Amino acid sequence: MSQHQRNAFVRSGVLVAGLFALSACNPSGDSDVSEPIGDVPVQTSAESASRFNAEIRWTSYGIPHVKADDWASLGYGFAYATAKDAVCTIATDVVMVNGEMSRYFGPDGINRSSDIFHRAVLDSTMLSGFRAGQTEQSNNFSDGYVAGYNRYLRDHMDALPAACAGAEWVRPLSNDDLDRLTVGVGIRYGLGRYQREMANAAPPGQEVANSARIESIDTDFEIPAGIGSNAVAMGSAVTETGSGLLLGNPHYPWQGSSRFHMIHTTIPGEVDVMGVSLYTTSRVGIGFNHDVAWTHTVSTGLRSTFYALQLNPENPTQYLYGDTYRDMTRVDIELPVRGTDGAVTNETSAVYMTHYGPVVVSNQLPWTSTQAFAIRDVNLYNDRSAATYDALSKATSIDEVEAALSLQGVAWVNTIAADRHGTAFYADISTVPNVDSTLFEQCRLTPEGGPTGYTLPIGVSAQLVVLNGADPACEWREDASSAVPGAMPADEMPRLRRDDYVHNANDSYWLSNPNELLEGYSPIIGRENAAVTLRTRAGFHFIAEALENGGKVNARTLQDMLFSHRNFGAELLMDDAMQICAGEVAPVTINDTQVDINTACDVLAGWDRRGAIDSRGAHVWREFWRDAQRIPDLYTVPFDNADPVNTPRGIDVANAQVKEALRTALAQAQVRLQTNGLALDATLGEVQFENRNGVHIPIPGGEGWTGMWSVITTQMQPQQGYTPILHGNSYMQVISWEEDGRVDPQAILSYSQSEDPASPHFADQTELYSQGEWLQLPFYEEDILADPNLITLTLRE
Repeated sequence: MSQHQRNAFVRSGVLVAGLFALSACNPSGDSDVSEPIGDVPVQTSAESASRFNAEIRWTSYGIPHVKADDWASLGYGFAYATAKDAVCTIATDVVMVNGEMSRYFGPDGINRSSDIFHRAVLDSTMLSGFRAGQTEQSNNFSDGYVAGYNRYLRDHMDALPAACAGAEWVRPLSNDDLDRLTVGVGIRYGLGRYQREMANAAPPGQEVANSARIESIDTDFEIPAGIGSNAVAMGSAVTETGSGLLLGNPHYPWQGSSRFHMIHTTIPGEVDVMGVSLYTTSRVGIGFNHDVAWTHTVSTGLRSTFYALQLNPENPTQYLYGDTYRDMTRVDIELPVRGTDGAVTNETSAVYMTHYGPVVVSNQLPWTSTQAFAIRDVNLYNDRSAATYDALSKATSIDEVEAALSLQGVAWVNTIAADRHGTAFYADISTVPNVDSTLFEQCRLTPEGGPTGYTLPIGVSAQLVVLNGADPACEWREDASSAVPGAMPADEMPRLRRDDYVHNANDSYWLSNPNELLEGYSPIIGRENAAVTLRTRAGFHFIAEALENGGKVNARTLQDMLFSHRNFGAELLMDDAMQICAGEVAPVTINDTQVDINTACDVLAGWDRRGAIDSRGAHVWREFWRDAQRIPDLYTVPFDNADPVNTPRGIDVANAQVKEALRTALAQAQVRLQTNGLALDATLGEVQFENRNGVHIPIPGGEGWTGMWSVITTQMQPQQGYTPILHGNSYMQVISWEEDGRVDPQAILSYSQSEDPASPHFADQTELYSQGEWLQLPFYEEDILADPNLITLTLRE
């Protein structure tokens, strides 16, 4: 343990001990506190018949270990422990999924659209169906979760974080609230991306009660930038111990409800799993147990499809289906809205539903007198999440991991896993529409053609799927073997087992291991024989280097692979690109100004081609490549699907147009940085940082599109730098097994456990991440009890 870690252990222990000493006694229920004083613990007890009985033990860095004898009590402790670090975010998301943002925060921004969307979609019919699909175990856990969150509010309502202290919108949770939160996460990358478009829908030439309608909005069909992950699983043929080895490296938001929260949950003899949940989810979503470890990466599979509707020329709210017209259903939404004077009044807005799903409208998806567009989301009625993750948490082998995934509760991610027996596993057994290749080819509208009578949406992405809504044969296939209506059966989804390795960095299933390509699957899951990103290629190159000459790998290999912060894009391409700096370099004219690019050339010449906090020049390459990557005919060797890891490559500087475009890109990068007050020769840590309570914490990493595998996504702020961090390296875990089968978990949470600036765990792990350190996770009972800052809270109700 480093001195830095020892200091942090002491700091966190003193502050947390004080916090819980103050909050332990509360008349709303029994609370027992046990905290070590010297060698003798001080302990009290309360004996009563309780429905919920959970023990929460916090170890250093605010990591909770929740222990209970039943699922209801486990949910109780889970919610209480999570609320300690995220109560304001959970409370805000409860407001959101109930469609009450406009009531409490006003209708500006996306609030009104969000409210209309959630009120229309997460209705009582959907909720009752979701609850009916849950197991008794899951319902018990949910009951406990609701009670545990509400218990936390009772215990701390007078001492909530500043972000929600005294707020009228912080209220007790209900089971419906929890179900809405769960479904909301599931539809995040499907229907949830089109909230404005749904609220904007109104038929042409008709007066409708829809105060939320926006005159002009643009639809972005791509997954939001920065949402992604890396994952590597290594098998028995290449690891030193012959057991599995896993690196999980999700790139996720540093703010809001998509933050990860470290937690360990145990029911003795039944489940013992540690890892992370999202702030507003209620299971360990990425983690490990004694036998398996798994992580996720966002999958290329689509979660929704659009349907193009042929309208009745005499009635734009009727659409052709087979030989007859069907009526759309107009749903009026009552919306409480806070005015500028603070008074709340009710507004009425309308949405339009088809049997496929809601009608959506934007500049790219116009509702004309002859055509409209509806969207169907496969996860809206997916009730399998809890059962899937409960099974995953208890898995003892890759066989059981695969069986858990086949329950179909994984909504939109790949799963990469390893077990102590030495199997490496990749699977995109996520939930996608059951659109096979035949349906895809016969029913999809494309720029090159498709069913007659339609106009393709304006500016539509090449990967977007718009189906013929007039033909009943274009409905998603229904298969009795699928647990989710309209979803592709699990057996038809791609997967791969290896004894060497698998890797995914958000490209499709096709290239999970270059030695065994996965082919022949529906295009709804992803593309085959297509170029992959620099980030995907980086991972394969780093793995190949580690395995050169029959090399064997261990946990440190994967940790160094990530925390070396190498820029593979620069390693591959910079020597060619920087030929523009050879010899006498003429100035470049930008907006009638002569720019001497020798300054940028000199900085890049001295750059170590890494994104470490002491690297000088990483931000210059970032700004240069921002423009350079888009230059036509840039590469000397184009993409070759027979060599996807090594192509494209080479910069065609011999091409005069390419060379001049490169010079212009470098000049623009230099001007952009200088205009914003950033020194070209600054270290990355000087210009890329988090400000936590006035402390400037340097942050390593960079954008994946620049060639970084260690990803940090941010935006340049004038006269400041790249701050705050938006997305990127978040919860990083390296899980291995020792020769005796004992699991060896190491991890770090880049942004720390708590969202509250007043918490001792607001920045402690962020400081460690900045310096490239990892935590040895206290998973075994003896490690928990030996933690120097152990705090124990027993909750009964």
